[in-house]
Amino acid sequence: MTTTAADDDGGLTASSATPSTSLTFIPGPIIVGAGPSGLATAASLHLLSIPSVIIERSDGIAHLWRHNSYDRLSLHLPKQFCELPHLHFPSHFPIYPSKSDFISYLLTYVDHFGLRPNFHCTATAARFNEEDSLWHVEAVRRSPEREEEEVVELVSPWLVVATGENAEPVVPEMKGKERFKGGVLHSSEYRNGVDCKGKRVLVVGCGNSGMEMCLDLCEFGAVPFLSVRSGVHVLPRDLLGISTFGLAMKLLKLLPVRLVDRILLLLARMAIGDTEKYGLKRPMKGPLELKNSTGKTPVLDVGAFKLIKKGRTKVVSEVESLTRDGAKFADGREMAFDSVIFATGYRSNVPLWLKDCDFFSADGKPKLPFPNGWKGENGLYCVGFTGRGLLGAGIDAQKVALDIADSWKKTSSIKNQ
Repeated sequence: MTTTAADDDGGLTASSATPSTSLTFIPGPIIVGAGPSGLATAASLHLLSIPSVIIERSDGIAHLWRHNSYDRLSLHLPKQFCELPHLHFPSHFPIYPSKSDFISYLLTYVDHFGLRPNFHCTATAARFNEEDSLWHVEAVRRSPEREEEEVVELVSPWLVVATGENAEPVVPEMKGKERFKGGVLHSSEYRNGVDCKGKRVLVVGCGNSGMEMCLDLCEFGAVPFLSVRSGVHVLPRDLLGISTFGLAMKLLKLLPVRLVDRILLLLARMAIGDTEKYGLKRPMKGPLELKNSTGKTPVLDVGAFKLIKKGRTKVVSEVESLTRDGAKFADGREMAFDSVIFATGYRSNVPLWLKDCDFFSADGKPKLPFPNGWKGENGLYCVGFTGRGLLGAGIDAQKVALDIADSWKKTSSIKNQ
């Protein structure tokens, strides 16, 4: 084993040219994940003059946005609600920045704060060591150029889990999938419908991604079918000339959640009509109350529902099984399809690498509900698990940075005595 140290810019520098394993002491926090959550945390720490090391398993920042999202994706909320701490979006960006706009913003963010994530570095195990009161993070670092790997052990008083809620695609086990002769993919693999013209495509999952992919498929001349398992709230992205989210935030300052939900649903019905008439049954709880209690986000419609009303997208019931030529549904119907897209979301991967930790539940999310789920014990923190998107991640990133800064000052004071 060779010893390494973190350089001043957050990179990992080995003391041997070709080490197989190495031990690195990190004077500041270790941040796992170079998505928006990890970057926001590192930037907030940087402004407090606290060094950090970011490790990221992929080849660059924001892997989900760069490699696992469809082309037409844009922010569902206005840009003022999606900015990371300490840096605004450029004024010339549209109200709802596109995928390329957002990636450009993140690259600027990294340069602005001088962040240097360590890419191709995958956390495989992290534990708090009671003997030395430090976090020990084992990671595999890959060198794509030389096709080599090394195991590194990073040690620090602080660990920030910033891998987020959307680390791993969720593809449900479905009876008959192995028999289906058509194409099957997860939404993370879908880019556009250019190859689907004239084809019948079953989209499983009625969230924002599922709805938008149906819209995209229609625009490329495909015939999409949307499988809906449970109730869903569909709201127009804009109401009364402003964003629905922005309107909701204003109303919540004056009124209780349930009353705001009633207002939103009344306005939505006036704007887009009765969704239940077209197979999209609304849940008993209102959209904001449902989001707060279960984390399920309402669909902010950008045109998909209009195509459902026109009959260009067909709403079908829950899929019971796939068949050789298509699918059988819970209502007994069978239909033929050329391909199936699972718009079934993502899950956290924290249980795969964070060991012996009671702070996270079995599904990889903090057990403590928002707003108290950002801090654990022994210098453990998490960012990006609020269920409140980029806005929630930014708020938690600043809380984490300030708390670490307080601990940093105390530690420095003790050392100087």
